[in-house]
Amino acid sequence: MKVDPRLCVACRGGKYLCGLSYCPIVVKHLTSEKLIDLGERVRGSSPPSIFVGRYGYPKVEVYASAPPEVGDTSVYEDPSKWIQMDLNDFLAMRLSMVRGGRPFKVTEASNPPRLLDDVQVLTLSPRPVELEMEFQGRPRGKVSLDESYPPMGPAAPVNVVRLGTLPPPERVVERVYQDRDLKAQRAITKLYDSGIAMERIARLMSAGTLGVKRRLVPTRWSITAVDKAIGDALVQEVKGFEEVDKVELYVREFRKNLFVGLLVPGKWAFEWGEAWFPHTTWNYWGDAAVIEIDYEGYRGRKTYPEIGGCYYSSRLAAAEFLRSRRRQAVVILWREIYPGFDLPVGVWFVRENVRELFRGKPAEFDSLDQALASVSRLTKAKGWEGKSWAVRLMRSRLFP
Repeated sequence: MKVDPRLCVACRGGKYLCGLSYCPIVVKHLTSEKLIDLGERVRGSSPPSIFVGRYGYPKVEVYASAPPEVGDTSVYEDPSKWIQMDLNDFLAMRLSMVRGGRPFKVTEASNPPRLLDDVQVLTLSPRPVELEMEFQGRPRGKVSLDESYPPMGPAAPVNVVRLGTLPPPERVVERVYQDRDLKAQRAITKLYDSGIAMERIARLMSAGTLGVKRRLVPTRWSITAVDKAIGDALVQEVKGFEEVDKVELYVREFRKNLFVGLLVPGKWAFEWGEAWFPHTTWNYWGDAAVIEIDYEGYRGRKTYPEIGGCYYSSRLAAAEFLRSRRRQAVVILWREIYPGFDLPVGVWFVRENVRELFRGKPAEFDSLDQALASVSRLTKAKGWEGKSWAVRLMRSRLFP
């Protein structure tokens, strides 16, 4: 079977643009993974972890999740540690996360029945919580591989969920949970400014514990919503800073990915581009690299980027870095994905890699053209400059 690679790049396993009722790329991985053999009862320490599906919305499956391991399992939900792990170890760890699910209406989050209340309380915990689940059958299959969220292990309908002793949440978490007059966006930024990890904020949002109108939010939506909300707040702050005074080039190579970042003197603008080479996740059947780019100017954008949630994850990481330096810039971020990287692992991969990218020491240039000449020697895809909105913007301003 051969699928137009341009459809795969645009679809990313979520829109089924090829006309099939499944994604053959994802199914290839599902059928090749060896799943752990489980019984009808699992006891372990949840990191904590939950998952909210999107199919059937506004009635969705809500899952509590834990590996069959008791102890400190916090690494199971810590992307800052994942980026340091061997990919096989990471997959083995994440695919051992067992999920017990039950359907709920999204509006039930505001007045939850017992099992959903347990899931909500679980998300409040700052540390792993012992969790026992009794299933209707043995968890099999249904491992979840997606571009938006990290891999998840097998699932089954759950009859009983029992929580162990719950440590008290931090004061700020308790306050936003109790405050039903606090809007969700303000709650998100308040938690972030207080040092609560983004992944945890997204879980709190998914479980319907934030905002005025409490609703369950599918995991893939909550991750992007949190990236966007925090990124929006950071960008507004960044716009008040002075511009960088040199063109700065950052480069990071990691697991058959190349990340290139340019900070160019100017008012805030942002561009994220990806070049998927043949035999990679979203260009598996192609015979040439496919470049896709999304962007925003100083006033932002009003439409959801076609390139997907990685746009907001990369934008957040760039805005974090600029805020830490008290500078603003035109930000150009390009990513090349090479053969051998053919597994969707979630937007955390982009967020953490861009954070690492900006921890490196940059090369400095007096002109944009000098920097782009250096970039052209690093990249393998042809056509970056011609497709780049930000490069055209800079040149239209007669940038040297």
